[in-house]
Amino acid sequence: MKKLDVVEPVKLSLDSKFKFKCHKGIKCFTRCCSNIDILLTPYDVSRLKNRLGLSSEEFIDKYVLMKVDEKSSHPYAILRMNEDSERRCPFVTPEGCTVYTDRPANCRYYPIGQGTLRKQGKDGPYEEEFYFFIREPHCYGYHEKKQWTIASWREDQEVDLYDRVNREWKTVQLRRNLPGHPELGEKKQFQFFMASYDLDRFRRFIFESDFLNVFDIDKETVEKIRTDEVELIKFGADYIKYIMMLEQTLKVKDEALKEREDKKKEE
Repeated sequence: MKKLDVVEPVKLSLDSKFKFKCHKGIKCFTRCCSNIDILLTPYDVSRLKNRLGLSSEEFIDKYVLMKVDEKSSHPYAILRMNEDSERRCPFVTPEGCTVYTDRPANCRYYPIGQGTLRKQGKDGPYEEEFYFFIREPHCYGYHEKKQWTIASWREDQEVDLYDRVNREWKTVQLRRNLPGHPELGEKKQFQFFMASYDLDRFRRFIFESDFLNVFDIDKETVEKIRTDEVELIKFGADYIKYIMMLEQTLKVKDEALKEREDKKKEE
């Protein structure tokens, strides 16, 4: 996450043009990888942990700091930087990024920032994506001659997949301070964080608890989330919407409902 004083207050479209090139020979090479808070999305964590051969628990323990948004009480993850004076990214060396092909979405977008506004239309709420420039004083990439549009930059940096996988999770993050929307307690914050980032634990929760006895999940979805981590991330967004009572994305089985009602009567 960047400081606002380096963000140009101009909303850009996919057709907006700019000049930029980052390469090893440039004077500022890797300086953008220091003194920064890098927000991690669920797909970022999935790609990085798999690249490093770590479980989600191991990756989180070593490379993640959990934060809580003051306005929404939603938990989120940032990359744990090195504990030195420059707070450098743990994956950066003088030769460049050691996880470049699996780098986070925010790193891929740089020097472009992406935002999403939740708006109310005549047919209901919708999300509008927009873009903006990040011009840091140390960056010489803007002096290069290579020309892009936002669309061609996104294609070159392969961010479409990241945006597709993370889209529903991002919509949850946008739905803050809704009327009647209470702050999340510690239990729901834990569930939110688990379903977002701790994917191995979330999978065990689904398959090794009573989860599938309680919720009516079709067999095709069950098999997808068992073997496909992208599908697990998408299912995690549905689970978060359900526990936050934003949408009825999951259905409780009739027998589980009856058992719950019977217990209430006994009480």
